[in-house]
Amino acid sequence: MHSPHAEDWTLRIRYAQRKDSGIYECQISTTPPIGHSVYLNIVEPITEVIGGPELHINKGSTINLTCIVKFAPEPPPTVIWSHNRQVINFDSPRGGISLVTEKGVLTTSRLLVQKAIQQDSGLYTCTPSNANPTSVRVHIVDGEHPAAMHHGNSAPLQPPAMLSLLLLTCGVLLLLQSSALARTDTNTHIRNRTHAHQQQQHQQLQLNSRQRQEKRIQSCSHRRPRCRPPEVQMLVVAIREAGVTLQGDLCATD
Repeated sequence: MHSPHAEDWTLRIRYAQRKDSGIYECQISTTPPIGHSVYLNIVEPITEVIGGPELHINKGSTINLTCIVKFAPEPPPTVIWSHNRQVINFDSPRGGISLVTEKGVLTTSRLLVQKAIQQDSGLYTCTPSNANPTSVRVHIVDGEHPAAMHHGNSAPLQPPAMLSLLLLTCGVLLLLQSSALARTDTNTHIRNRTHAHQQQQHQQLQLNSRQRQEKRIQSCSHRRPRCRPPEVQMLVVAIREAGVTLQGDLCATD
C-alpha cells in the first residue's frame, strides 16, 4: 500500500496464517539496490482450562475453573464463560458465582462457583475474544471418585503424570537389574578363565616333571649297559626328588 506524495510503503496481509511466517524484505530500486529485511512470526493463541477435559468435584465444594490464554499478540479484551452453551449470568438467583480475570502476556480467567450442586454439572466453555474457545466437563459427585477428584481449590490428580512416574520407576529398576546381571556374568567369566589357567599350569608342571624323569632314565641307560627296570628307576628318581637319601645307584652291574 502506498499513499500519493508519501514516503511510506505498507505491506498488509489479511487473514494471516502460520504458513505466512518468514523473512520479508523491503527493497529500494537504486544502484546498487538498498533493502531491509524483517522476520515475521505468525503465532496462534492457545486457550486451555487447567485440569481438563474432565473434572470431578465434591458436592458442596467450590468449583474453581481457570482458563489460560497464551501466545496471543495482545490480551483478549473480553473472556466469556458459558455453562451448557448458555452464557453465565453472574446476577442469577443461584448466586455464589464470581469471575476474576488477569490480563497480560499470559491472561488467566478464573470462574468460581460456590457450594456446588448437581445442577452445576455439565459443560463449561471459556471463550476469549481473540482466541479459540475451549471446554471442560464438570461432574458433581458425592464422596470420592476413583478416576480423578477436584476438591475445591486443590489441583486435580492427573493420571498421565502418575503413569509417566510409574514407567520411569520401572525403567530405572530394569536398568539396575541389567547392570547387576552384567557384573555377575563378568565375574563368572573371570573366575572361569582363572581356573582354566591354573589347570593349564598344573598340567604343564606335571609334564615337565615327567620329562625330567625320562631324561634321567635315558642318561642312566647310556652310561651303564645293564640297569634296573624302568619302573624301579622312576621310583628311585621320585624318592630322590622328595629329598630322601638313597644308597646305591639307579643302575647295577652283574
